[in-house]
Amino acid sequence: MANVAYIRVSTVEQNEDRQLENLKQYQIDRIFSEKVSAKDTKRPQLQEMLRYVREVDIVYINDFSRLARSTMDLLSIVDQLQSMNVQLVSLKENIDTSIPTGKLMLQMIAAINEFERANLLERQREGIRCAKERGAYKGRKKISVPEQEFSELYQLWLSHKISKSEIAKRLNVSRTVVERMIKNKE
Repeated sequence: MANVAYIRVSTVEQNEDRQLENLKQYQIDRIFSEKVSAKDTKRPQLQEMLRYVREVDIVYINDFSRLARSTMDLLSIVDQLQSMNVQLVSLKENIDTSIPTGKLMLQMIAAINEFERANLLERQREGIRCAKERGAYKGRKKISVPEQEFSELYQLWLSHKISKSEIAKRLNVSRTVVERMIKNKE
């Protein structure tokens, strides 16, 4: 079992001293530290920490805002840790995922996030409905791909000579569009 800490500050001007001080009372075996915004989860030290931890390890963070910017990102990271049987301890929020109260708190956070997401989607649907009634919303523009060009690439894909990503790149469309076109072909 290893005690691991993840420390993050948003800019190079900030320092990690406060976070390091808070962690002194725990016997930390390895610290992953970075100076980068939490706007996405593709942070190098976070990814390294997630690769490093093993079953029954404990990850210490000062607070949830150091680990993730959004509830959705936080829950995704927590799910990843839980799937590896890694415990998460947040000092500021006093949450430990190895005990029932900590698990309950995370479930409540997840429920609130799900509620917020459902409300957002409902408001979006209402906005689209109102815009359609006014004639201001026409839906997404159709993506036009020459059938002959796609058919040739499709044959190459069937023979495992190119990937879906390569088709998308050559047609200048997203991979999702390519997958939809392949599905319609089959």
